[in-house]
Amino acid sequence: MNILLWVVQSLLAAAFLAVGAMKIFRNRTELAATFGWVEQFSDPSVKAIGALDALVGFGLVLPGVTDIAPTLVPWAALGGIALAGGGSVVHLRRSEPQLAAVNVVYLALLALVAWGRFGPYAF
Repeated sequence: MNILLWVVQSLLAAAFLAVGAMKIFRNRTELAATFGWVEQFSDPSVKAIGALDALVGFGLVLPGVTDIAPTLVPWAALGGIALAGGGSVVHLRRSEPQLAAVNVVYLALLALVAWGRFGPYAF
């Protein structure tokens, strides 16, 4: 189970880092082509969401790999749950159930990591 958690953490980290980098480094028009919801948020809000995505991505793997404060891993998973939950709400309000479903998958995987790292497979 520990190996499964590491695989899930790594895949989630890659996804959160990639999306976070896109939100941080791309301009508004480039992002609007990929993320329609960007038009409803200010630039600083989109950049802040991207920074939070990146923090979740780093938090899912770095503390465990470096063995520096590994108890932060499940907390990063909880932060990811908050972000994915908020994303689901935004997508449902925009009548985008397919995109909301993707966030529900993220929610389930993040919940697995939080459960495993807070519980029986803590570092």
